[in-house]
Amino acid sequence: MLIFRYLLRETFKSQLAVFFILMSIFITLRFVRILGEATDGNVPADLILGFLTLYSPVLASLVLPISLFLGVMLAHGRMYVDSEMTVLRACGVSEWYIVRVTLFVAFFVAIATGLVTLYLAPLAMEKEYQLQEEAAAQSGLAAVIPGRFQETGEDKSIIFVHDVDTQNESLRKVFLAKPSTNEDDINLIYSNSARIQLSAAGGQQLVLEKGVQYEGTTIANNYQIVEFDEYAVTIAKPNPQEKRRKMVAVPTLELWNIDTIEAKAEFQWRIAIPLSLPFLVLIAVPLSAVDPRQGRFGKMFPALLLYLGYFLLLLASRRIMEDGKLPSFIGLWWVHLIMLLIGTGLIVRERKAGAFIRRLFLGKKEVQA
Repeated sequence: MLIFRYLLRETFKSQLAVFFILMSIFITLRFVRILGEATDGNVPADLILGFLTLYSPVLASLVLPISLFLGVMLAHGRMYVDSEMTVLRACGVSEWYIVRVTLFVAFFVAIATGLVTLYLAPLAMEKEYQLQEEAAAQSGLAAVIPGRFQETGEDKSIIFVHDVDTQNESLRKVFLAKPSTNEDDINLIYSNSARIQLSAAGGQQLVLEKGVQYEGTTIANNYQIVEFDEYAVTIAKPNPQEKRRKMVAVPTLELWNIDTIEAKAEFQWRIAIPLSLPFLVLIAVPLSAVDPRQGRFGKMFPALLLYLGYFLLLLASRRIMEDGKLPSFIGLWWVHLIMLLIGTGLIVRERKAGAFIRRLFLGKKEVQA
């Protein structure tokens, strides 16, 4: 029991340290990116914290597997370098026992990862899409700079705003000049108040309220003056893509009932992340066995290559499955099967079964050599 608790404690400490370090790095990168968008006026400043908070569950679902993998490699590698594993082996503790203890840790981490990937991450993505819509509604207002002539969207109109009321989300004393093919024609619009809203097509519109339009030509000195209650001008192009909720934001129970190839690929991906943890343990435990002269990072590079290969294959299989080129019953399962065979082979290589397999495939003489 003492050995069991010691192995659990060392593995958990290393995993926790790796998890917080990676989370801090990626959240910082995300913060810098969102801050850049806020500087450009695409994201309101008061929504930055909301985007970071909603990004955390999605990031945690991806960081948890690699944190466990690196945690096992670092903890066990240190024990090999300090000759603790040698002492444990001399006391009768086998590698298979260490694998079982680490699988026990992976079981609880898989439960936490499954909770994140199956429930928290889709919920966070749905909230993030709602926040993006709110940001799109406010970004146009944030992009307007009082006292400066600015060019609007696709019609290249010139707008001048005297003041911005951020509390009521409105503009004060708005001047708008619309372009014309004839340089002698003018089309000027003035309004005491205006607002920015989303159009049905997904673009942004400047809606002027209770204003006056002056239209005519300077050559004939003939102008038409029109008073209006509302006048809408498109100031940002609509998104050409169809606005819809992505599959990543669909709750898992609803995703189960959707009979499309995209839904099946997303469902298998959500299961694949927690399911990968025991396979990663089968790889990490034998690869963490290093010679004290090699150092604790002696086999880190090949281990990371296996990890990257594992998840790149999962991503590639998901993409091929979404394209309809891979049957759903094969899906991502074949990647897990390959990793299971690799992990099992690494575990049994020093056991009788491993010697039998080598003798079966390599021949008796090569095994003796």
